[in-house]
Amino acid sequence: MTCGLRRWMAPAVPLARVAVLRTIVHLFVLLDVAVVTPWAFSHGDTSTELYHPVLLRRLLHLPAPSHDYVRVLLAVIVVSALVAAGGRLPRLAGWTCCAAMLDWWSNAFSYSKVDHDHFAIVIALAVLPTVGRAGWRDRTPSEAAGWALRCVQVGVVATYFLSAVAKMRFGGWDWAAGATFTWAFVRRGTGLAQLMLHWPWLVSASQWALLGLEALSPLLLFVRGRLLYAGVAAFAGFHLTTWLLIRIHFLPLVVCLAAFLPLERLVPDRRAPRRVHGPAPEAAQTPAGQASASR
Repeated sequence: MTCGLRRWMAPAVPLARVAVLRTIVHLFVLLDVAVVTPWAFSHGDTSTELYHPVLLRRLLHLPAPSHDYVRVLLAVIVVSALVAAGGRLPRLAGWTCCAAMLDWWSNAFSYSKVDHDHFAIVIALAVLPTVGRAGWRDRTPSEAAGWALRCVQVGVVATYFLSAVAKMRFGGWDWAAGATFTWAFVRRGTGLAQLMLHWPWLVSASQWALLGLEALSPLLLFVRGRLLYAGVAAFAGFHLTTWLLIRIHFLPLVVCLAAFLPLERLVPDRRAPRRVHGPAPEAAQTPAGQASASR
């Protein structure tokens, strides 16, 4: 690996950035099993005739979920996620949570479609434990932390960019030039979406804008500062709009967008020197004061 590629793939970033992201991701795991993919729990009481395991479960020979299986699995997820979120046993708790969630998600998607919005968070759960201990106020630069964050960022970008590739592969330019959004709005649109149908040009322009946004997503890996924040805000805004129009949220992917942000700023560093208000120490000592001190 060349020096330049190494610096790009494993930049030195504060350990606190990984610590905060780790807490966010593992707390989201609890939300996921309760709100995003809760149907995986009911699969323990679902007929196995409907069970068509995804490739991961076939390769690992994982059994079809049973009544007791999903309950034990849920307990393991909750305990390991809480421990990892608190920064305790980062490797053991983190990888335990990762393995348990892979079991949970592969169970959830072995009865229906596979949601691509979980790709980046699977990567996050796999790589964050590699960093080891990291405190919320630890500003120590770490290449291991940078590597873990870069892996999550690549997972986020891959999700967006490959989505654009899939649109071109299966729909071609007709995906953007056709009535894709119109069909979605008619089928499951909210009141706002129904209102938007009165402006067909806006619906069509939105399709082209989304395709362009996804195609340009790799730029997130190279821009910095305000351009990066604007890019993250654009994708977050897209997900908010999607939820407002058709009630699709992509929350697991939205959470992983945080990997692009300086999360350590959310937790003030108590060891940082405080700014002194008022005159500087040099200005405070007047000539008269110097004379008094010399007596």
